[in-house]
Amino acid sequence: MLTLEFHCHTHASKDSLTRPADLVRAARRKGLDRLVVTDHNSIAGALEAQAIDPQLVIVGEEIMTTKGEILAAFVREEIPAFLSPQETLRRLKEQGAFISVSHPFDEMRAGGWQENDLLEILPDVDAIEVYNSRCMLPRFNRRAREFAEKHNLAGTVGSDAHAAFEVGRSVLLLDQFTGPEEMRKVIRGAKFRVKWSPWWFHLISRYASIKKKLMS
Repeated sequence: MLTLEFHCHTHASKDSLTRPADLVRAARRKGLDRLVVTDHNSIAGALEAQAIDPQLVIVGEEIMTTKGEILAAFVREEIPAFLSPQETLRRLKEQGAFISVSHPFDEMRAGGWQENDLLEILPDVDAIEVYNSRCMLPRFNRRAREFAEKHNLAGTVGSDAHAAFEVGRSVLLLDQFTGPEEMRKVIRGAKFRVKWSPWWFHLISRYASIKKKLMS
């Protein structure tokens, strides 16, 4: 089996100061086999990380739609923010990307979803994120897991790392795969290894966001 971190950020996200090289080093040190870099509305950091270690890094993106955030792996062309969910999904499916949904029921983040909106897109997604280390309240992850079970959806988990030391806190243990189609085939057999991130981890994101505003 291989160890996959599906949800992490580099400096291409407004709330992360982590350089791609630091992310790659952290993943190697922690023994991860695959790392899906999912910056907010950008694939620039993921491409930079992949250039450093093509075997390790999968290019992904966390995309803000008009209803909530989509989490994708094997992204070849960047998707802009604030398209409708349907248009975002259409563009991702054209690329053959593996599609999940970020922290769907986190009421404390702008990327959370209303259940009716989430139900509309279920036929077009491969999974939803059932555990996110940075969800402040356990009920957000619990509700996502229960929703996935109710609707027979595959689940992903992620550290949502905004600093290199966070990488690997929540990972998937999966059979070997080489692309999005194979990932879709093995995802339901995934096992999860998860760890909650305390509230002060969010201060890193806040600091990064403020620093970038001051530098701009």
